[in-house]
Amino acid sequence: MSTDHLLDAPLPQLLAEHNVEVSTLETDPGFTGGAYVRGDGSLLFVRPAGRPEAEWEIVARAMLGRLLGVPLPDLPDLYQLTEMQPSA
Repeated sequence: MSTDHLLDAPLPQLLAEHNVEVSTLETDPGFTGGAYVRGDGSLLFVRPAGRPEAEWEIVARAMLGRLLGVPLPDLPDLYQLTEMQPSA
């Protein structure tokens, strides 16, 4: 996938292309989203309820780009992607 496609395609289309399941949950106020790679390789994104749509667009595209290895511009200073490894 190209950077242009990741940034320009409608988000629902991108998520469908990669079979990303999105679950919307009530979360702590500072949580802006999460991604989980299941054992079978499928993706689950957690979308916090009540957060702005524009914020979700940024965060979801950043998470998908990171998971697919697509180079993207830096996120705004307010946001940071953190990778966590499962505990053994």
